Amino acid sequence: MSPIILLSFLLGYFALLIGVSYFTSRNNSDNAAFFIANRNSKWYLVAFGMIGTALSGVTFISVPGAVGKSEFGYFQFILGNAVGFVIIATVLLPLYYRLNIISIYTYLERRLGFWSYKSGAVIFLVSRTIGSSFRLYLVAIVLQKFIFDAWNVPFWLTIVICLVLIWLYTHKGGLKTIIITDTLQTVFLLLSVVLSIIFIARSLNLDITGTFEAVKNSSYSKIFFWEDFMGSKTHFIKQFLGGIFVTIAMTGLDQDLMQKNLSMKTIGEAQKNMFTFTAVFVVMNIFFLSVGALLYLFAAKNGIEVAALKTPDHLYPEIALNYLNIIPGIIFMLGLTAATFATTDSALTALTTSFCVDFLHFDKKADQNDPKLVSKRHYVHVGFSALMVMVILIFKLINDDSVVNAIFKAAGYTYGPLVGLFGFGMLTKKAVTDKLVPYICILSPILCYIIDINSLTWFNYALGFELIILNGLITFILLWVTGKQTTTQTKF
Repeated sequence: MSPIILLSFLLGYFALLIGVSYFTSRNNSDNAAFFIANRNSKWYLVAFGMIGTALSGVTFISVPGAVGKSEFGYFQFILGNAVGFVIIATVLLPLYYRLNIISIYTYLERRLGFWSYKSGAVIFLVSRTIGSSFRLYLVAIVLQKFIFDAWNVPFWLTIVICLVLIWLYTHKGGLKTIIITDTLQTVFLLLSVVLSIIFIARSLNLDITGTFEAVKNSSYSKIFFWEDFMGSKTHFIKQFLGGIFVTIAMTGLDQDLMQKNLSMKTIGEAQKNMFTFTAVFVVMNIFFLSVGALLYLFAAKNGIEVAALKTPDHLYPEIALNYLNIIPGIIFMLGLTAATFATTDSALTALTTSFCVDFLHFDKKADQNDPKLVSKRHYVHVGFSALMVMVILIFKLINDDSVVNAIFKAAGYTYGPLVGLFGFGMLTKKAVTDKLVPYICILSPILCYIIDINSLTWFNYALGFELIILNGLITFILLWVTGKQTTTQTKF
């Protein structure tokens, strides 16, 4: 497909988002609108928009690509995700609403202390920056290969262009704008995956019934893996438990997605949002896995050497942009762009919110509309955009795996201490030695890494997504061992 056609589509897409941003922020672009959308969001819009944020370009490309190696085993992880979302809705959301907070890490200060609070906020900033950079990297390599390489544009400039475009439509309205743009982008994402299935099925001469049977009877449709618990990373128990805790950490203990939930008027609306989102999330991942099976069937029929691709992540764009006609190609770019930028714009807003509230203490300022505060918020926003550029360039140098695996592996190391901190605060009444908490949050991932690289040798056990459980448990134990007397603080 012509790079000019793809570039024109991309520019038109962002022109639409910038137009939405103008109309949502022209009457009110203060900090309250940016951080929590004035607590006036509609739950059904947030639920729908969160689908695009949670799925991201990783789900769009990397999950279908990974089907060739792990079949439908990823769905075991998704089932764990669903349980995790229910726990968030019934345990964490009531806590956050009861405390009436903007940053969820404020809980750690009230329950555990100042350094615990700062540690939690730093963990989020590091974790979300890395995770969102990985996701943006995924779409950037596609844009680079199919658009910008035609004009010899360097990769770093492609990244800068992407982030500048995102900044243009998020820097004023923040969360208030993103709730609308994410809803729009989710429409594009869902439309894209459904149409992708239709176009690939037609190219394989399959009708609806034939498509279902082809996926079901293919060698890629196995869901549950019970073999070799010790040595396999895809065993059901490992995937399911990993899915629960990764979801609790990456959603329930993450300012990004929780910020949207806290923008609603009542806890009831926030819970309806989470339950609705969970149901759609599970169904959509079935669609993405089905796309993966169809892509591999298409590759086999048309003699495409999947092994010749640099990574399985390239299979979907390779087929959509080089083997199908112009309409499926544009639909693919629409879905990929919508999924990835819905995630990145949301992350930049959450990172800015967390830094402004947790470190610059905007929430303690008397005048939230002070022009100096708004200006400072803009600088923070730009700063995190620049940081993402650097992280993506580093990741490009070292990545040799499917991005979906890289993201969840990184999450196991970076989010694990958050699980330990919140778990300790909610499950015990004991006080921590607050000044030791930052060191514990550094030590725990280091110990996890040592165990991870030696687990097969020492225990004949392969660690998978459940790495985050081990990390949280080590953090919890270290907090307990170094803790003090029973706390007299209010139980939250």
